[in-house]
Amino acid sequence: MRGLLSVLVMAALLVGVCACKQKSVEQPAVAATMRTVDIGEFEKVISQPDVVLLDVRTSEEYAEKHLKNAIQIDVKQSSFREECLKRLPAGKTIAVYCRTGFRSKSAGNILVEEGFNVINMRGGITAWMEAGKEIAAE
Repeated sequence: MRGLLSVLVMAALLVGVCACKQKSVEQPAVAATMRTVDIGEFEKVISQPDVVLLDVRTSEEYAEKHLKNAIQIDVKQSSFREECLKRLPAGKTIAVYCRTGFRSKSAGNILVEEGFNVINMRGGITAWMEAGKEIAAE
């Protein structure tokens, strides 16, 4: 009888240990984030190959002037979220800007909801030009 009781206790302990180990194996997903940085830091970020540059201003604003190699998706359009999911590569950091930094912050919040890590440029393209940085036009 004593042997049977010992076996039952050992079996219960083994089941409990296995159940605990299975739960601890699951790792929580890392949440996407957004950081707002100054012009100098933004310039460093966009020089990295795994970063996608996103201009969230209107098509007209983009045609007038934009940062070289930027993708343009207008945050004011109702299709913004859908367009981002179609056009932006998953797993890449998105460096986002607008004219002064307000629209890009809104866009960044949407992108974070969709799982992107976002770097927002403080002051937008206005601050970029005031710092004497290079811009492009169509």
